[in-house]
Amino acid sequence: MAMAAQQSGLRKVSAMPDDLPIKIVVMGLGYIGLPSAALMARSGGEVLGVDVQTQIVDIINAGAVHIEEADLADLVRAMVRTGRLRAAVQPEPADVFVVAVPTPLMGNNEPDLSHVRAAATAIAPHLRAGNLVLLESTVPVGATEGLRDDLARLRPDLGFAGGGQGAADISIAHCPERVLPGRILAELVANDRCIGGVTPRCARRALAFYRRFVRGACVTTSARVAEMVKLAENSFRDVNIAFANELSMVAERLGIDIWEVVRLANRHPRVNILQPGPGVGGHCIAIDPWFLAHTAPDLTPLIQAARGVNHAKTAHVIARASRLIMSAPPGPVALLGLAFKPDVGDFRESPALAVATALAGRFGSRIQIVEPYAATLPTALADCGAALVDLDTALQACSTMILLVDHAAFQAVPLSERGAKTIYDTRGIWGDKIMIERALDRHLRRGAGALRALDSQNG
Repeated sequence: MAMAAQQSGLRKVSAMPDDLPIKIVVMGLGYIGLPSAALMARSGGEVLGVDVQTQIVDIINAGAVHIEEADLADLVRAMVRTGRLRAAVQPEPADVFVVAVPTPLMGNNEPDLSHVRAAATAIAPHLRAGNLVLLESTVPVGATEGLRDDLARLRPDLGFAGGGQGAADISIAHCPERVLPGRILAELVANDRCIGGVTPRCARRALAFYRRFVRGACVTTSARVAEMVKLAENSFRDVNIAFANELSMVAERLGIDIWEVVRLANRHPRVNILQPGPGVGGHCIAIDPWFLAHTAPDLTPLIQAARGVNHAKTAHVIARASRLIMSAPPGPVALLGLAFKPDVGDFRESPALAVATALAGRFGSRIQIVEPYAATLPTALADCGAALVDLDTALQACSTMILLVDHAAFQAVPLSERGAKTIYDTRGIWGDKIMIERALDRHLRRGAGALRALDSQNG
């Protein structure tokens, strides 16, 4: 009981210590690993970023970046020029090893930790007494201890904290990120961090490291608590989005404007319903709830149901959009947006991309896609004959428009440019709902015969 209290004790830190020379290896140079590596280099560290893709390594060593993120290109370029940031395909000896590799889902929604295990295998030969190993990847509860155990098997000559070998040579901790795409650099510095050690001493050592570049409060706890905190945060958001998406489908069946319902319900002082959409995207909210469900499938019916609702909402949008296109006059149809959230070029787990792929597969060259943050279409869309066009072209050529992402550019389109069009707005950004819904209903009634034929084909 005393140990639990000690591990869960809160320790808030606001000051940053003086920079000290330190060698850092960051395993994985994706959306979290590369920004983190650049910030660690800016704080005075000598940072080696490691990635299995030689193309990524070459890009970074040339002072460029392979992902779109505000201010990242300038920071990476500056850090490479100073010599404090470089990239390679294999790690080297260091003081701190940061594991920020992907943890995707397998086909049965089971967490795939193969990249974490591969990172452990890669860094094990380079470990030495006094090292700190930090797992930043989002993982199921218990995975940080699993990483420790993997490293202990690979390096039986070293002692690992909490591993029962006696003297602890290597400290292990988990510190998940909490960032918003488009603001990753700023939030890696400003946001609070939850730092979980496999022992209290590990947490304290990790705390000293993160204080080098994090200005938000750093709170120490156990590794298992830190793991569950990240999963709980994203599962909470997923469940609340599922409620909004479920309400939207009920409102649609009843002929009620869901946006007005949400707006008026949120006038209650203790109600805050989120905005519905075409599903849930992004690498975190669409993935992390399954990590909890996998850990305790019999105790997580709500979390699993939310995942089902949000997945079903995407299928619902595909079905409704398909019926609309079938009933519309022949001609091009505009799909507005592919990203998983507004004003970023991140398409990971995007429901908009899933909708566009399904519609392009069915309607081919009729589909014209507007995505301000894409230079080319994904192969699956291009192979179906869909075209990437600019917003002006779509507004001129398409009498039917399906809005999937609330990019600022779409929000700025005035009624005068879209008032005569049939529009399916999955984001509720265009306020003239009555006229739009009446136009949609007219098209649906006019195409009733085609709809019955389509439904018959689909069983």
